[in-house]
Amino acid sequence: MHGPVPAAWLLVALCAATGAYCLLRMRSGVEEQRRAAGGEALMGFGMAVMAVPAAAFTPPRWAWPLYAAVFAAAGLRALWAARTVPHHLHHLVGTCAMVYMSVVMAVAPPAAHHVHGGLGVPLLTGALLVYFTGYVLLAGARLVPAAVAVAGSGSPRWGDRPELARACRLSMGIGMVTMLLTM
Repeated sequence: MHGPVPAAWLLVALCAATGAYCLLRMRSGVEEQRRAAGGEALMGFGMAVMAVPAAAFTPPRWAWPLYAAVFAAAGLRALWAARTVPHHLHHLVGTCAMVYMSVVMAVAPPAAHHVHGGLGVPLLTGALLVYFTGYVLLAGARLVPAAVAVAGSGSPRWGDRPELARACRLSMGIGMVTMLLTM
């Protein structure tokens, strides 16, 4: 992605830390928690890799179609899981956004500073920005009551703490907004 190098490294750190915590959540005793955490870990690490500044590492041209294929497969899995768990629709939108960004990066000239040139914000980028901005605002609003409600209960295992899972989803939403803004 294109943007200031220090901000890109902060985004890499945020997404990698989120992915690492999601791996920890995969040890949960709750099966649905484990499934969701696996998809979220993939998203976190995928976003971290995509956010590495081009000044530090420029992936080979064949990497972008590979990223698109991996996230398309994750999108199919999210679509299948959405039959029973509606939250997976959000995972589907996230994986579609990752496929979209991978395709845009694959077709962009290697030295392009702005992928879309003077065309302004394409409709799909704008729609994804609206969706993820709304998601971030809603997830942030939901996070505050969850932290207050959990504070009085016993201490659950790290992988089973709902407020931390919500904070991870919020972090990835913020990361997605940032990545879409830099396209």
